[in-house]
Amino acid sequence: MNKKMISEEAMQIWHMWKSSYKNIFGRVVKDMFEKTGLSEGDFGILDRLDLHGKGRLRQQELADSLDWTKSRLSHHLTRMEKRGLVSREPIETERGVQVIITSAGKSALDDARPVVSMAIREYFLDLLTEQDIESITNLAEKSKGFNGL
Repeated sequence: MNKKMISEEAMQIWHMWKSSYKNIFGRVVKDMFEKTGLSEGDFGILDRLDLHGKGRLRQQELADSLDWTKSRLSHHLTRMEKRGLVSREPIETERGVQVIITSAGKSALDDARPVVSMAIREYFLDLLTEQDIESITNLAEKSKGFNGL
């Protein structure tokens, strides 16, 4: 067998891993959207604004933290502004735009966090044994060096 190729069994494990992740993540996002009306992108933006920027971040910093293009973020922020979740203001002292969470955005985020927490618990955490948690933790530690690939 070619050293670059993996076995069929190894490929099946890979596909099971991806499928499980997509299934769990999809359920969490579905619950959040159905109960709060927030999309995955909405939640990610609001959460980062709240946790990392204390309610405000430069638009470029936000794009970088989400690993989104400037264009994708700009279009998404336009939709969120129309719904009153965020606002954008030019930065007076330098070039750039600051994204600010509105009170409606903070309220929507506060409503979504318990929904997301319950869904993560139901679809993921409650299914894990202590050994599963240890294995996932070890895998996460080993894969830290792969960021940016």
